Amino acid sequence: MASKVKNKRAPKIKPVNNFLLLAVLSVFQLVTGYISANAKGKFEFSVLLAMICLIAIEWIYLIVFYVAMHRRNFELEVIAFFLCGVGIATIGSINPDAAFKQLLMILAGVIIFVCLVFIMGNVDFCMKMRLYVAIAAIALLLLNLVIAKTTNGARNWIEIAGVTLQPSEFVKIAFVFVGSATLEKIQTSKNIIAFIGFSVACVGALIIIKDFGTALIFFCAFLVIAYLRSGSMGTALIFFITFLIIAFMNSGDIKTIILAVVSAVMGGAIVLKYKAYVKTRFAAYRHVWEHYNERGGFQQSRVLIGMASGGLLGLGIGNGYVRNVYASTTDIIFGVICEEWGYIFAIALVLSFVCIAVSALVNSIASRSTFYSIGAVAAAGLLLFQCALNIFGITDILPLTGVTLPFVSQGGSSMMSCWGLLAFIKASDIRTYNYLGGVKKR
Repeated sequence: MASKVKNKRAPKIKPVNNFLLLAVLSVFQLVTGYISANAKGKFEFSVLLAMICLIAIEWIYLIVFYVAMHRRNFELEVIAFFLCGVGIATIGSINPDAAFKQLLMILAGVIIFVCLVFIMGNVDFCMKMRLYVAIAAIALLLLNLVIAKTTNGARNWIEIAGVTLQPSEFVKIAFVFVGSATLEKIQTSKNIIAFIGFSVACVGALIIIKDFGTALIFFCAFLVIAYLRSGSMGTALIFFITFLIIAFMNSGDIKTIILAVVSAVMGGAIVLKYKAYVKTRFAAYRHVWEHYNERGGFQQSRVLIGMASGGLLGLGIGNGYVRNVYASTTDIIFGVICEEWGYIFAIALVLSFVCIAVSALVNSIASRSTFYSIGAVAAAGLLLFQCALNIFGITDILPLTGVTLPFVSQGGSSMMSCWGLLAFIKASDIRTYNYLGGVKKR
């Protein structure tokens, strides 16, 4: 007699308990906020208050979208809030007055995130908006060319009504949006050309290219020499990598990527040969100890010493030396974290970015539209690459480019841009628009 085979349903993966996860994060943030408030020898209540307000924002966000929108996927937001909390604690321990300003930038970023996720729920609307977004991005960069002021060698800051903004940070969002929307509509080589045209317009306005136009045979070369006028080599590299991701996802042609990389190398060689002041910026690369007390290697050498002294568990918040080095709350904040929070925590911080990237890859496979797939992977690649540029730059693995650590470093434009990019990954998750019964598509 044949044995009976019981039909068993495959076990369901238990969903994450979002409230428990956020409760654990809240306790962590309260503890670190309290320690950071005491970092300067006297209790700075503003730092702890900023952290408490951040916790309040997190819980309001979770409750509203859990109840009203019936969302159950908050993993990305929890990771971002974790990174933001680390940023407030570190920045507040160094400069208590900056804690609340950072909090306001986080709030602005969350608002941008919510708005973008809502907008991207309608793919048709995104297709219609891509031209206007492209025009707005170019107009913003043209405005930058007219009224920009030079800060730390970079002419990419504008001041409006007392508020200082960095246009290139917002162009990152437009870059991904326009690229994803354009390549989603028609899968042909014409779309690549159209996207390159938009990108060249943006970067051309950013760097005001002169005699190098004919020598740089492909768009990516334009990105590499963005440093010529703006001084923002890090921004150029980030745009370059993002373009490669978007182009490859659309064409799947490795020859296009090889051509782009070769063109970029040629552009970089031209810059280094004919622009001596650019070459001097690379003089300390891999030679920081020879420039220990000079501009080229001062920051990196101090960061390396601080990281070595921090060990696995760190010296404790407020007990490090790197916090006294220039740009400790922006470009080299990861060095402060390594020294005071320890290697173990620093690795956990890096893994947070890896989780964001993995989430984007997983979401892109099951996403309902090419628009979401391209947008998610491009945005995640941009964030991960920016993280790598920051960490490898201050540790002398790569040349120091001066980019911020996403979600952690002090800076309003950067914070809003990071949350905006995170919206592309959130939108690619099929669970995000369950309250709509799916997404609105053509």
